[in-house]
Amino acid sequence: MRKVQLSYQLSALREPEARIHNPLIDLLYAVRTQGSISGAARAMGLSYRHVWGQLKEWERLLGQELIVWERGQAAQLTAFADKLLWTERLAQARLAPKIEALRADLERTLALAFEPTAHVLSLYASHDDALPRLQDFAATTAALHLDIQFCGSVDAIRALNEGRCALAGFHARATPAADSLTAQAYRPLLQPGQHKLIGFATRVQGLMVAPGNPLRIDSLARLAKWKLRFVNRAPGAGTRVLLDELLTEAGLVPQALSGYDRCEPSHSAVALAVASGSADAGLGTRAAAQVRGLDFVPLATEHYHLVCLKTALEQPAVQALRTLLASHLWLQQLGQLPGYAPDHSGQVRALRSLLPWWQFGTEALRTPPVLPPGTPG
Repeated sequence: MRKVQLSYQLSALREPEARIHNPLIDLLYAVRTQGSISGAARAMGLSYRHVWGQLKEWERLLGQELIVWERGQAAQLTAFADKLLWTERLAQARLAPKIEALRADLERTLALAFEPTAHVLSLYASHDDALPRLQDFAATTAALHLDIQFCGSVDAIRALNEGRCALAGFHARATPAADSLTAQAYRPLLQPGQHKLIGFATRVQGLMVAPGNPLRIDSLARLAKWKLRFVNRAPGAGTRVLLDELLTEAGLVPQALSGYDRCEPSHSAVALAVASGSADAGLGTRAAAQVRGLDFVPLATEHYHLVCLKTALEQPAVQALRTLLASHLWLQQLGQLPGYAPDHSGQVRALRSLLPWWQFGTEALRTPPVLPPGTPG
């Protein structure tokens, strides 16, 4: 078992995709894409001699050949190198939310050191393609640093209620019914008058399938009928709640999907599983499908909500975020993401208007009061 060490570097800009770079993986990828060692050297700004020496040194350390060394032939990766490159990409996709959280935590700490007057806002959120873009935009245009921790939607709202963050991000379809699985998941965690929604975006979720959709997948029912391989999100994830709701509406039980219990931590990890051929379909966003070159079968449009406690609305960091979300420049940025559209961005919205599970005048009768400890019942 080879050991792993992590490192990071400071720069003026950063890549949009959350990754931990490794010099060997970067080198192998350059050889594959450029088709030669000399081409890889030029692409990386290194000398041929340096790249050749590095490859030989890696082969010595790993005890495996990495390049098919044939004179007069284009450089090719060995089967071992191909497998190493692909498994590393899979690991990176699975770890992307954690890498993003680690990167945000480092940036937050450094922001306090370099910019004492900057705003810092903690956000626990269901994984979403727009949030890293918002994070970069806020830091560069408004000195607002979003400390994002990606987790399931349910866990995000719990973190807010327990005081571990100032904002939570979760998603749900428009006006879900009072007896829906969405209502069952979120209603116990949210309280009108105590929680306030901040408009953010709508996004499209659907089935991510192989390029060209060779299996002609058009629905969850088709997946179940043909026993195709599915890859799911973990319990507590908002996308898992959406899947369960769609299955119920289609008259299907979870066990009807082959692979329902196979879980990945993010949309990008699900997309990579489909792109690798280890799964035939998975539920995720259009943006995640497009990044991996996958076809997409839309199933639902949903609101991605930001929620905070009413008492946090007057905090300078929250006010700065609301102003930023309503800005023309941010709305342009959001519009560039496939499947995304602004949704009353930055506006404060009432729970009752978007999640109509409560009824005026009757809620107090149906919900028992919370009594102090020791109070006779």
